[in-house]
Amino acid sequence: MQVKRFTFNPFGESTYIVWDSVSRDAVVVDPGMSTPAEQAQFDRFVTDNKLNVRQIINTHMHLDHCWGDNYVRDRYGVKVAANIDDDFLGSRAAEQAAMFGMPGDAFKPVAIDVNLVDGDSIAVGDSNLYVLQVPGHSPGSIALYSPSDDFVIVGDALFRGAIGRTDLPGGSYNTLADSIHTKLFTLPDSTVVYPGHEETTTIGREKDSNPYV
Repeated sequence: MQVKRFTFNPFGESTYIVWDSVSRDAVVVDPGMSTPAEQAQFDRFVTDNKLNVRQIINTHMHLDHCWGDNYVRDRYGVKVAANIDDDFLGSRAAEQAAMFGMPGDAFKPVAIDVNLVDGDSIAVGDSNLYVLQVPGHSPGSIALYSPSDDFVIVGDALFRGAIGRTDLPGGSYNTLADSIHTKLFTLPDSTVVYPGHEETTTIGREKDSNPYV
């Protein structure tokens, strides 16, 4: 599988397209596009690479990570897959916007069509992404692991030298720390970590030096 990363919206959120190079089937992880220019950038990449967008996957439903869900859903006719424990966040997109001083009436609710739970697999062409439940940053946070390509997309659970904030509704430091130790730090040290913001890292590096866990 191949991975393309975009940086979208005022929060500098990382949106990913993961695709199979043979079938060109693709999934979009955490659509965060917030402007027509960002939407056009995304669409241009899909068109130029002849990708078949098959599904939206949300690692969690905080506003910056689902800002573009409804656009991608409508544009490509696909469903939203996420863990149902974050459904309350998607339904409160307008309230989330208001928390950050943005006009809430510009945000429509985002519905979860497909519930993802620990151990589920998502086909991307002939390859698979495996769902790891990593609650703590939000109740329904998940990660997407590719053992064949040695990477994991973690949303806001883990960062280079940091972890996700736990002071938002449904967050818990103890839960997040346990998720990181039992679900992420048990992956091979060589696993590349694609986070929801900022630069990539590896599981080995964070096991050795992350001061928060």
